[in-house]
Amino acid sequence: MDKQIIFDTIAGTGMVPVFYNPDIEISKKVLKACYDGGVRAFEFTNRGDKAAEVFAGLAQYVKDLPGMILGVGSISFGRDARRFIKLGAQFVVSPQFVPDVVTVCRWRRVPYMPGCGTVSEVGRAQRAGCEVCKVFPGDVLGPAFVKALRAPMPWSKIMVTGGVKPEKANLEAWFKAGVTCVGMGSNLFPKDVIAAGEWDKITELCKNALEIIKEVR
Repeated sequence: MDKQIIFDTIAGTGMVPVFYNPDIEISKKVLKACYDGGVRAFEFTNRGDKAAEVFAGLAQYVKDLPGMILGVGSISFGRDARRFIKLGAQFVVSPQFVPDVVTVCRWRRVPYMPGCGTVSEVGRAQRAGCEVCKVFPGDVLGPAFVKALRAPMPWSKIMVTGGVKPEKANLEAWFKAGVTCVGMGSNLFPKDVIAAGEWDKITELCKNALEIIKEVR
């Protein structure tokens, strides 16, 4: 898929769910629940021994969900970027800036969103060709960091992850600060909801979050 289409999809919806579970069937249910809620870009994280196996299954499953883009997160090594891109990852996210991952993604024309915690790190990532930078951890840095960063660097496209909640006050603060999109994990997937298999509740959380984002932009 063309890189610009991926960026436009992520920016258009404004939210990327971030999820991991070692069970492929649960992961499929969560992915479908997000899709039904209007989500069109989904990040499955490389956080467990079965991550690659489950991701491979999701990459096949997502073919039945028109318009859904599947990416991989928590990538800290070039070899892992290569592995997941081969399995079907359409974008790659890291908790930090990794030059080896930049090289792999550039060569394969796959969008790479590295984690950055300072203005200098964002600038370094931009000079390396990263069009969207992930501000992380968001709950530590806060909306004020994004606003201050974009004052001298208004061209910056920021995805914030960490501490983002499907609540109006939280989302409004981030979007008013100037983020392009948000990554949302545990607050979108309550443990009790996953355990009970209440997939409709995840769909509703996604719908509500996307409606709020549309309102506060």
